[in-house]
This record gives sequence, structure tokens and C-alpha cells, in this order.
Amino acid sequence: MQQEVVLAMLAKEPTHGYQLRARLRDALGPLGDAMNAGQVYVTLTRLEKAGLLVAERSDGERADRKVYALTPAGQQRVAAWIAEVSWPRPDLAEFHLKLIAAASARLADPLSIVDAQRRELLRRLRDAQRAAMAEPAGSGAALLLEGVVLRLQADLRWLEACEQNWTRRRSET
Repeated sequence: MQQEVVLAMLAKEPTHGYQLRARLRDALGPLGDAMNAGQVYVTLTRLEKAGLLVAERSDGERADRKVYALTPAGQQRVAAWIAEVSWPRPDLAEFHLKLIAAASARLADPLSIVDAQRRELLRRLRDAQRAAMAEPAGSGAALLLEGVVLRLQADLRWLEACEQNWTRRRSET
């Protein structure tokens, strides 16, 4: 499990591990069913050791449960992750979680995240198209570059769907 996803899901408010798992499952829908619950706790422990979150015993009905909260370093890491526009091999579930976490914790506007990704993909698409035009037709490199162009175009279409979804969500509230 990506550490930044866990940190971002904690950015809204401190929470118990089981609540965090429920948020992740809700955010991922059917993809969340395959999520290993143990991995969430392993990630929480690693983040605590790294100083990115703190865990305190709950005062509520179950004192054996820990409540996890971000440290200032954890907040900085989430902010950097939200602003990141890398897209070498997109993990669509991770990007989806980034949008949900950014919106729910009011870290950033999901539409601005989509727009930043779009600008980056358009830049990469332009570069790939230029490189493809410089290659001889039918060469191995031309075929590879065609695949890169097609993948970037598909990713741009998916970002359009993300934008439509978040625009609709905004108008419903």
C-alpha cells in the first residue's frame, strides 16, 4: 500500500486503523475488497517509525485501539504528494484516492489536481508525437512511440472523465 495514500486518508482527521480501512474500501469500491487489512497496519507502523504520524491509545470504549494522526512532517509529505504530477505508469486507483483524500481533507481542489495532471500529460504527448514523427515509418522505435502516444491519449480521456465526475459532484453540493 502506498504510504502517501494512507497519510492522505488521515489528513482529514485522526482515526483508528479499522476506520481507515473502511475509508479506503469505500473510496476504492470493488477494488477495495482485495485490500489486505494487515498491510494497512504494517504501513501505519512504518509511518509511525518514520515520524510521519503518531499513534495514541483511544480514550473511548476500546482503550486497546490506537488513534493515528499526522505529524507536521506527515502533513508536508501529503502536500508534496498531492502536488506531484508524475505519471510514468499511472496507478489509477492511487490517483483516484488522491482526488478523494484531497477533497475530503480540503488539501486541494480535485479539479486543480486533474488540471495539473492534464498539463503534464499534454506535454508528454507533444514530446512523444514529435519523437514519433522523427522516426522512419515502420521502425521498431516508431511502433513503440505510437504505443506511448496511444496510452497518453487514453490517460487524457480518463482525466476528462475524472473532471466530469468532480464537476458533477461540485454542482450537487
